[in-house]
Amino acid sequence: MGRLDGKVAIVTGAGRGLGKGIALKLAMEGAKVAVADVVMENADSCVREIKQAGGSAFAVPANIAKLDEVNRLFETTVKEFGRLDTVVNNAGINRDGMLHKMSDENWETVIAVNLTGTFYMTREAAKRLREQKSGAIINISSMSWKGNLGQANYAASKAGVVGLTLTAARELARNHVTANVICPGFIDTDMTRSMSEEGWKMMVSKVPMGFAGTPADVGNMAAFLASDEASYITGQIIEVSGGMVI
Repeated sequence: MGRLDGKVAIVTGAGRGLGKGIALKLAMEGAKVAVADVVMENADSCVREIKQAGGSAFAVPANIAKLDEVNRLFETTVKEFGRLDTVVNNAGINRDGMLHKMSDENWETVIAVNLTGTFYMTREAAKRLREQKSGAIINISSMSWKGNLGQANYAASKAGVVGLTLTAARELARNHVTANVICPGFIDTDMTRSMSEEGWKMMVSKVPMGFAGTPADVGNMAAFLASDEASYITGQIIEVSGGMVI
């Protein structure tokens, strides 16, 4: 018996990295998972892994910056699985650059996906979950929400996600719907593996535990927040960072 038996979850950006780690963990705990991603090859690969492990999932193409695709994602999930219990808003992009050199396009693109897209997803989740008076919204922010060199657009978007989630938590609490934020620290993904050896060592040096986290570490927290064990936990900013803020 898994903690999420009988539950249905949507995970965005689930084709690889953090999203894939979250989707795999939710499925391992018994949830049926809608694996949403802009790259269907990645989404299909994640679904195959879930099914090979005995779980239930299907792939959905979705660019969360486009409202019509968000609406279709929710409708398709409910049609496929019959209900919805958890939404994990993980999809995000970065277009780093120093503030004085940042283009309008790079600002607007990051805000459109990371913040507006998360707003579209959170709003639709709120509409549906409040009616059934149960469910969990889990938004993935970043340690960068506190500000980070060369990431004005990314940091602003992730700070916006924190404010959005805390507001959702206040508004939805009376309907027994939880909303929480996970802020991952330095996590071992394809993106971070593309760093130089020097850059990797520098980032790891900032982690008191002495090593990078894994997508599974973030998935463990998401699974807990999606479970009934976390039904009285809402409006929290939870850092999965190996102690980077100590």
